[in-house]
Amino acid sequence: MKLYLITAAAFAFTSPVWAQQAPMPPMDHSKMQPSEKSPMPPMDHSKMDHSKMDHSKMPMERPDMMAMMNDPNNPYGATEMEMHKKMMMANAGLPSELWTRKMIEHHRGAIAMSRVALDKATDKQTRNMAQMTITAQTREIAKMQAWLKSHGKAAQ
Repeated sequence: MKLYLITAAAFAFTSPVWAQQAPMPPMDHSKMQPSEKSPMPPMDHSKMDHSKMDHSKMPMERPDMMAMMNDPNNPYGATEMEMHKKMMMANAGLPSELWTRKMIEHHRGAIAMSRVALDKATDKQTRNMAQMTITAQTREIAKMQAWLKSHGKAAQ
């Protein structure tokens, strides 16, 4: 019994749960060597102000994303990539405006994916849900565009 308790205690104190308790210092990516898979140089993220970044100039086409986009089993890859890219590019304004702009792109992505479903899906219920999504998301985009205009912001 004693051996069991000692073994259990030793295991408990060396488990990953205990290892996660110790705080880790932030990683300085500037000291990392670039890998062969990534052409991007290392970045020190601790000094970056992400709220002021221009995501439109960031490379979006990583090999894993390209594979997803070209996967014949995923007809939504291109529309997903486009939606995420546009959501990242929407980076102007205070939180309310920023949320609205990102959600407009998110809803546009839902419409694009629904159009793919209308084109490719054979299940009648899926096609009906896709059409309802297009109708509902178009209405929501109009509301968000109206909110932008009512707050003196340019529509997108």
